[in-house]
Amino acid sequence: MATHPKDMFDDLPADLARVGAHRSPVKTSSGWVAFAWAALATGLLVGAGVLFISTFGGADADLGDDSSTPAPVSTVEPLTDPADIDKDRAITIGILDGTNVTDLGQTAYDALDKAGWPVEEPAEADKTDTKTTIVYYTDAANEDIARGLVEALGVGEIRLREDAELGASLRVLLGADYHDATSTD
Repeated sequence: MATHPKDMFDDLPADLARVGAHRSPVKTSSGWVAFAWAALATGLLVGAGVLFISTFGGADADLGDDSSTPAPVSTVEPLTDPADIDKDRAITIGILDGTNVTDLGQTAYDALDKAGWPVEEPAEADKTDTKTTIVYYTDAANEDIARGLVEALGVGEIRLREDAELGASLRVLLGADYHDATSTD
């Protein structure tokens, strides 16, 4: 076997633990810096998500969650004649169909409009599996009207939602019980 004369590349210092000519010593703080940046980015994303949900996710159009406060048992008499509504109250009643029954919202609209209630055109709710008809109201002064709407519809319950933006003075969310009460099958 041939031997070559030793040169300067054959002798390495004993304290040199690196392998390869282009590697630098490992920094001990590089892992913590990466962790700190990742934690900061995560915190910012979570904060932005919470802000977005609190701003835009508050009151959705279907009103079908169970977080609303059921109306307290009250002695308020239902206002059953829409002609008795004080004109200064400027009442509007919205209707949301929370079922998958075709034209159920229109059926309720026609019945309430014919009776003289100040109803707006019906719309579809976000959910179609609502079981119970609920009349939502945001002002306690409108409890009498909410109770009157339940009587006019023949089914349902009332719920006070002081924290919601209903888009109307009262909002009727139709459930399967309304369909059962009005179907002639």
